[in-house]
Amino acid sequence: MIHLPLVRQGPLRALAVRVALAVTLVLVTVLIIYVDRDGYRDINEDGLTLLDCFYYAVVSLSTTGYGDITPFTPEARLVNILAITPARVLFLIILVGTTLEVLTDQYRNSLRVGRWRRKLKDHVIVCGYGTKGRAAVAALLENGWDKARIIVVESREEGVRQAASNGLVAVEGNATRSAVLNEADVKNCKAVIIATDSDEASVLISLTVRQLTAGQVRIIAAVREQENAALLKQSGAHHVIVSSATAGRLLGLTTTAPPLIDVVEDLLTPGQGMALAMRSAERNEVGRNPRELATLVVALIRRGKVLPLGGEQIVTIETGDMLVYIRADESTGVTV
Repeated sequence: MIHLPLVRQGPLRALAVRVALAVTLVLVTVLIIYVDRDGYRDINEDGLTLLDCFYYAVVSLSTTGYGDITPFTPEARLVNILAITPARVLFLIILVGTTLEVLTDQYRNSLRVGRWRRKLKDHVIVCGYGTKGRAAVAALLENGWDKARIIVVESREEGVRQAASNGLVAVEGNATRSAVLNEADVKNCKAVIIATDSDEASVLISLTVRQLTAGQVRIIAAVREQENAALLKQSGAHHVIVSSATAGRLLGLTTTAPPLIDVVEDLLTPGQGMALAMRSAERNEVGRNPRELATLVVALIRRGKVLPLGGEQIVTIETGDMLVYIRADESTGVTV
């Protein structure tokens, strides 16, 4: 089941709209009856007052119909056929508006899903919306990724609600199933981020994605244990992040060199300090040493391989290289 971002409307607002529609309909009906009041007859045969018009409108619209006031001229009966009867039906629709609203919402949601599918292309699928999944989405948004191009696949109802409330499209279901991934249009996505709480589930998801996409979609996965990283790569993951080992190294780094952990946290924390960014090499930078550039370049990516800039070896920039650099977070440069 696909859950599009929530469009919130408060219950008091919805109730106020229905009450306003009902009151407006009653007033319009009273006006119609009052204008043609000479065509109506009551049991007292003394004509209709404004109060009588209100009384007849209310009992007619509510389908009570006591019969003490009746139209007797052809014109008044024609007005009842063409105006009062449709108003009575509309009044009943307002009264049972909850059922009608459910049907309308289903139809509107199907239209929204259709429009969403037509526009969907080169999106990112995030499997799991726990701590890791939310952090991955935050990093994508920080780097300028459009919310409309992020799809969350989550089996927990709480996670689905949270993703939808955060403005994301959520597919409810188990990401290990082909049908669920096809709902997220995995064949046309740009990448799949696997951020589940189980290494076994991560392996199964990776295998399923590889089978559905013939290995054409990039898979980035997180695992808890180092020993499962090799298995996950064999399953089709292009990049594997070992969360427990990474946390352990950061703990050790904090013990031996406390200031360094502050730098790492600054780089990883969105919205403050420094941030890692990547961009294509410009034409005037080709042939130059990355250390000569105004930006602080820490690595080159050439044909999918990372070239570190440390050591005595001199590396020059070539056409097609990607520059990994450190920028200030308030920079307006495009990041990847």
